[in-house]
Amino acid sequence: MQKTVVNSWNEWDPLKHVIVGRADDCHIPPEEPALDAKVPEDSDMRGQWGRRPQETIDRANELLDNFASMLEKRGVRVDRPTSIDHSVPATTPDFHTESQFGCMPPRDVLLTVGSEMLEATMSYRCRWFEYLNYRPLMQQYFDEDPNFRHESAPKPRLTDADYHPDYLSEKIGDAKRLEWAAKKFFVTTEEEPLFDAADVLRFGRDLVVQHGFTTNLKGIEWLRRHFPDHRVHTVNFPGDPYPIHIDATFTPLRPGLILNNPQRRLPEDQRGMFEANGWEIVDAAQPAHNTPPPLCYSSTWLSMNVLVLDPKTVCVEKSEVYQAEQMDKLGMNVVEVELRDAYAFGGGLHCCTADVYREGVCEDYFPNLSA
Repeated sequence: MQKTVVNSWNEWDPLKHVIVGRADDCHIPPEEPALDAKVPEDSDMRGQWGRRPQETIDRANELLDNFASMLEKRGVRVDRPTSIDHSVPATTPDFHTESQFGCMPPRDVLLTVGSEMLEATMSYRCRWFEYLNYRPLMQQYFDEDPNFRHESAPKPRLTDADYHPDYLSEKIGDAKRLEWAAKKFFVTTEEEPLFDAADVLRFGRDLVVQHGFTTNLKGIEWLRRHFPDHRVHTVNFPGDPYPIHIDATFTPLRPGLILNNPQRRLPEDQRGMFEANGWEIVDAAQPAHNTPPPLCYSSTWLSMNVLVLDPKTVCVEKSEVYQAEQMDKLGMNVVEVELRDAYAFGGGLHCCTADVYREGVCEDYFPNLSA
């Protein structure tokens, strides 16, 4: 058996070891404050909860298994989570919700920085115990890699004080949500540190973190203190009325090149660190679909939720032909991966993976920073 080495400093160095999620026992969770704010007002998920239909679970697992097999054929070691029973309620002294979520998107839970894998706080009650799906792997890595650091951020209480009740109304509309996003007024308060790992992008010495629905400023400050050798930068995208996770909005492909969602452009006052260091930020191609798949939380912009295998190779969802064409023009070799029928279980190609090992060391990609 291969011995594990945990090491990953960015989103693009050659990928050699990865976790790919599973759709096993995935549930649509009951309504809760953070979740209500995320589900678009015209979504077919409004008012629905319970275990997803078995045929959709089987189809999603088929696609995830095929993706894992493709990566293995390219020389990447692939590990899979051990699914817990997601029908069990999530209950603590502070809250109760009738079911959990799933284990398709390990990127949401696990943040790999160098030889450390950090379990995020999570900001949904239904996802409070989601880290348990990955604990067998964390234990294995700890036994096999003497340099591996398994860390867990402080578990939040997730009382009602963590959420703005204003966000619960179904009558608010996108115009008001966009106004609130521009003012950085999100569903989460600053009661305690909250962050999802999928709000963090790794650029060597620098971590770029989105402030939005799932990560608050106190969570970003916690990350800043936890990684004292890194520079932690806060970004936000005013064009997104549902700012959940950064990886369908801002996607680094290689040193010097980033895709940005044209509907959620990085504000001018936050572009300085990139412009001063020669990074090009280009608008992502339009999605190939006008609507997300049925019972899917995510937007059509999962088109740009890609997995970079190395600075010249990128996995793109098979049906996202415009994104694949753009990648080709940007000098990337495109690997087509069919995954659209698994989107509803937690996201795209970046979401359903978590890095364990990428070749390379910690580098400074932003030497011209004023601070």
